[in-house]
Amino acid sequence: MTGAGRRLAYGMQAVRQALLRGKAQRLYLQDDLGARRLGRLAVDVERSGVPIERCPVEELRRLTGTDKHQGVAAVVTGAASLSEREAEDLVLGLERPLLLALDGIQDPRNFGSLLRTADAAGVDLVVTARHRNVAVTPVVSKVACGAAESQSLAEVANLARFLGFLTQAGVRIVGTDEAAPVTVFEADLSGPVALVLGAEGEGMRRLTRQHCDQLVRIPMAGAVESLNVAVAAGVCLFEAVRQRLAGGRHLR
Repeated sequence: MTGAGRRLAYGMQAVRQALLRGKAQRLYLQDDLGARRLGRLAVDVERSGVPIERCPVEELRRLTGTDKHQGVAAVVTGAASLSEREAEDLVLGLERPLLLALDGIQDPRNFGSLLRTADAAGVDLVVTARHRNVAVTPVVSKVACGAAESQSLAEVANLARFLGFLTQAGVRIVGTDEAAPVTVFEADLSGPVALVLGAEGEGMRRLTRQHCDQLVRIPMAGAVESLNVAVAAGVCLFEAVRQRLAGGRHLR
């Protein structure tokens, strides 16, 4: 069913975004799922003309590997991410990019949440290391609530090298570190910037850290020493959004 250039998405929002972007090749709908339960998706399904296969809930559970499919799944075509060259061209075409670089995110739910947060903040590109980050799986797509289909994403062979390219392109690299002397609220995030977050527990690798122009931390007032990586990304990204809105840039 899936293969090169094809993957499975499930859940209302993920499938809806795939339909809206013309990426859905085939739909699987739970056989007792009517238009009322489909909601807005019913209109998108009718307009798309995509072949529909009705199947029992047991078949959807087998296809998706979960009970949380919401009665819908789709075979999605097209690469989930940009190539390194495409990512470079995208960055070079942006006037004031806001980027998110992820160093070693292995939990698909965290990755899905990160994509959803990035999409909400208007991030121009999310960059991951190809062999150190979980790929866009059905779980990632479901948790991302459509962001896996809408958010620009690039997998690069060498994250440190790509950060070097960003530096040459005039993008400031800001990494997160709980021991940093400067808080994210004190840093200047209003210009071209790439925020870098590492895996929970391990943080950024040494080479990634060496490419950062500045390290920042999120001030913590309670007993908890750190935040979930997706929550931390949200704090940092929306501080960048706040600074940019103050400078006259609007969210897309």
